[in-house]
Amino acid sequence: MKKTIIAICATVLATPALTDVQVQFLEGAPKDRFVVTNLGGCDLGAAELEINFAASNAGLIFDVTGSGAGVEVFQPFEVAVGANFLASEPVITDGDQVATLVLKSLGPQQEIAFTIDVDDTAGGREITVSDDEIRGATVTLATKGETVSAVLGANAKALLETRNCRS
Repeated sequence: MKKTIIAICATVLATPALTDVQVQFLEGAPKDRFVVTNLGGCDLGAAELEINFAASNAGLIFDVTGSGAGVEVFQPFEVAVGANFLASEPVITDGDQVATLVLKSLGPQQEIAFTIDVDDTAGGREITVSDDEIRGATVTLATKGETVSAVLGANAKALLETRNCRS
């Protein structure tokens, strides 16, 4: 019995730490919101996170100016939480389908949240984006030595599962 308990403890303690990152889209008016959260047990380190709408169900675009491809209301990129984790603010042009965040680091349970306007181009209610319309969009995380991707599902969330991190 004692050996079994020791073996179980050793297995649990030997379980590697992971740095899983969740990306969530929250529809809002007038601003939509993305939340990037490190759900893991160690710092992510320097990384690039790409949000890509090219394969989204509704042909989504970023609507950041009043004179471009978007519809009615527009909102520029604005960091709400975690600006100190970004190396720089991304350059997003009206009508873009891709946004890339360059991260300095992102520790365990820390998050970056930003607001922006997202519109659909499929002819539905263009000023609002449903979970179904964002489905298919991809997020890609590139860290030193590893690149992982995930697809935003019907719940407007994606989980980027990384390999073991160095604790």
